[in-house]
Formats: sequence, C-alpha cells, structure tokens
Amino acid sequence: MAVAGSYECVTKSPMGDQKSTFTIVDNGDGTFSGSNAGAQGALDVYDGKIDGNTVTWKMDMIVPMPTTLEVTATVDGDSISGSIKAGMFGSMPMSGTRAG
Repeated sequence: MAVAGSYECVTKSPMGDQKSTFTIVDNGDGTFSGSNAGAQGALDVYDGKIDGNTVTWKMDMIVPMPTTLEVTATVDGDSISGSIKAGMFGSMPMSGTRAG
C-alpha cells in the first residue's frame, strides 16, 4: 500500500483542534521524511519508519513548549489516523484524508 502523499489532518489537542498538512516522502528503504505544517509553523519529521500501512515518526515541537512528539498512525486507502504522544500533555488523536 502506498503511504506517500499529503494529508489534511486534524489533531485533537488541549488547545483545541489543530489543522495541518502532513507530508510523507517514501525514501524507498522502509523510512520516510516529510513535514507537518500548520498555524504554529512546520515541524520536520525524523526517525520516520514505514511498516506496511503503519507509519511512525518523531517531531520536535517548540511552541507552546519544547517537546518531542512521538506519532504512530495507520494509512487506510486515502485516510490516516493515529495518536500523537506529547510528553506531559499525554496522547492526542489525529486523523486526516489524502489531499488532492
């Protein structure tokens, strides 16, 4: 299953719904790069891994406070859904649909 592409996502955060565009660029070796761009700016993906239709990655958030976000999500056709572990903020659900 191809997971590469851009997804219009919503994360249910303590600060309300956070909309973003999440981009997956398949590196062809079981890893991916990309970014998650929203109103608070863009976060670069690192440690991105693809396992079938499951993707995991990390991002370093600066605002509202420095925290490493650890994400696990599943791509199902044109949908993506998962959970973002945000340190002391706990886990936040995220979901989205493929753009275009």
